[in-house]
Amino acid sequence: MRWWGRVRRSGPATACRRSRGQATVETALLLPVIALALLAVIQIGLIVHARVMVTHAAREGVRAAAVDRGSGEVRDAVIAASGLAPDRLSVTSTGSAERVTVIVRYEAPTNVPLIGPLIGDVELIGEATMRRED
Repeated sequence: MRWWGRVRRSGPATACRRSRGQATVETALLLPVIALALLAVIQIGLIVHARVMVTHAAREGVRAAAVDRGSGEVRDAVIAASGLAPDRLSVTSTGSAERVTVIVRYEAPTNVPLIGPLIGDVELIGEATMRRED
């Protein structure tokens, strides 16, 4: 179609080129947000895993304390059951003649790039109580 001697082109080819450029810009803007969200999901997954391990370690520690009254064996059972870093673990065992309670505290590291420094280390606490076996 001519309009005063000029050729006007506004067909599908021109619209396709413009939308390709728009898609590239949208992808470039959205990609960092998606990457940060993925890193956050990974960090949360690592913290949840550590939480489950702390709970499991507290159960194993209270089982060791209920069977045997030595506090060194309780800490060894907690370390063996958890697989967590021993220098970040704190084990407290208290009890009476009938029941024993073990409290496990763990400083979970947050070392996923970009997300870890924003969150900081998380303290996880697991507690279990069991009747003594004699």
